[in-house]
Amino acid sequence: MPNGRLVIGNKRYSSWSLRGWLAVRLAGLDVEEIVVPLTGFGTEPSKYAPTGLVPYLEHDGNHVWESLAIVEYCAEIVPAIWPADHAARTHARVIATEMHGGFRDLRTAMPMNLGRPDFAGRGRTPGALADIARIEALWADTRARFGGAGPYLFGEALNGADAMYAPVVARFAINQPELSPVSRAYCQAVMAHPLMVEWHRGGAAEPAEWLREPYENLQ
Repeated sequence: MPNGRLVIGNKRYSSWSLRGWLAVRLAGLDVEEIVVPLTGFGTEPSKYAPTGLVPYLEHDGNHVWESLAIVEYCAEIVPAIWPADHAARTHARVIATEMHGGFRDLRTAMPMNLGRPDFAGRGRTPGALADIARIEALWADTRARFGGAGPYLFGEALNGADAMYAPVVARFAINQPELSPVSRAYCQAVMAHPLMVEWHRGGAAEPAEWLREPYENLQ
């Protein structure tokens, strides 16, 4: 029997859920997956979590909410979710925290909708473009310092930092802002990862009644 459950929102829309789900899958936790349809733009109601939000993890008697806390919880079980090197691990946690607490303009202007690749060119507000510039600089610096020959931020394996930035990668795939070659290569690698492919397929298989007008017809 599963040793807990992970509550997430629609895979088509829920960027925060994607982060927690990736961490749980990278850690190999044996949990039941419960998908709660989102009911409104920007809201993630759940009857399961104390905050009423997703993602929410129950595992081995522990209750964990907030996506970054889920990443850290999974890293306690599988330390390889963070880099082994102290400097790299410190940097990974710093940039993951910056993602968790920042880039609000980008998230507002370019919501994640994995079923709408025709949103190309949308959301290019001054604030979103400033956020993109910061993210690109951060990715380039991280890849140059810690990426080595691997395709991800810290080398050969997708890790907790990549999980935190995966929804940004998805937003870029949907809205297609102008990116540097380094950023484009990184995004392609993340989108091609088997877990991202699995998540995308899950979103495509969700029932039509889960579609929400504000997500589908952005102005």
